Amino acid sequence: MLIRRLLLGWILSWLMLPAWAAEKNLDYWSFQEYLDAFPQQRELSDAFAARIRQVAEPWTAPTDNPVHIAMLIPDQQVSDYWSRNRQSLALRLQEIGLPFTLENYSSRPATTHREEEQQLVEALNSDPDYLVFTLNSLRHRVLIDKIMARGRPKLILMNITTPLKHWGKNQPFFYVGFDHREGTRLLTDAINKMTGKQANYLMLYGTRGYVSQARGDEFIRLTSNQPGFTLRQAFYTNVNREKARQAVLQTLAAKPDINLIYACTTDIALGAMDALKKLNKEDKVILNGWGGGSAEIDALAQGNLDLTVMRMNDDSGVAMAEAIRLDQEGKSNLIPQVYSGDFAVVDQQTTAAELERLKDYAFRYSK
Repeated sequence: MLIRRLLLGWILSWLMLPAWAAEKNLDYWSFQEYLDAFPQQRELSDAFAARIRQVAEPWTAPTDNPVHIAMLIPDQQVSDYWSRNRQSLALRLQEIGLPFTLENYSSRPATTHREEEQQLVEALNSDPDYLVFTLNSLRHRVLIDKIMARGRPKLILMNITTPLKHWGKNQPFFYVGFDHREGTRLLTDAINKMTGKQANYLMLYGTRGYVSQARGDEFIRLTSNQPGFTLRQAFYTNVNREKARQAVLQTLAAKPDINLIYACTTDIALGAMDALKKLNKEDKVILNGWGGGSAEIDALAQGNLDLTVMRMNDDSGVAMAEAIRLDQEGKSNLIPQVYSGDFAVVDQQTTAAELERLKDYAFRYSK
């Protein structure tokens, strides 16, 4: 038993290190910086957002061959963000009436580089017109550089709304998702109201990379000038529910004064929830979610989660469908470089009627 505890402690210590102390951000514009730097993009973005909120216009142009789409997404996790947006992409294209084929290459958030590269080779061998990928690490950027050098397929980067300066004017076809920093700002404001700006907190990151920086490091930055906020511990969990649970159990045993756990993803929040239940501390420690998918909404309704920032989830899939549609119509001049969907903060005070209204819209295709 002692050896097991020592080994667990070593593993968790190895996973622990704030991203802001270990790795510099990728060289990118924030979403708002990009819109400020390129005012014409703001106009495009506003018009495109209005299109996303409307019903689909039927496809009328002749089509010789179905559009071929390949998706490489880390959908093997409790969070249903990725799988729901695959559904909403497909259903919006069906609603439009644009013929298409969609191949999905599924992975875990912490998939090895070798596995990811193998999937990418397989996807490219199928010669898709559009490739849906993500950008969360420098390794991803290397792979994307190679894809862009080929000139085909057109690249849609999902779950990122911060264009890289590295690519200059030669940007990917489309960035789509929900602005992580804006979501974190909304979540921070809500946590401040809930805690009175007084908290000893544990930071639970996902994997090393952009999302942990934009969600976790941004929360640290936003609260760094608040004397009542103290970061007591931080862990990388690789978006693993069990690792998150163990991190919470170990930390609260050593630092019982912690009264806030900031979780960067759904799986992490649920792991923290498991630990708080085991310790009977659900009512003593505030716990947030991030994203507001089905698992988080259920946990909130059951009183196991205090609050979350809820993405209007299907906006992202609809945006991909509409960008493909406009491109196929020869109207790529109407597609913004970046699209960021809408958020709403929900907590245990949110009425059932309001929550149902938000769910009806957020999951309007992926019910």
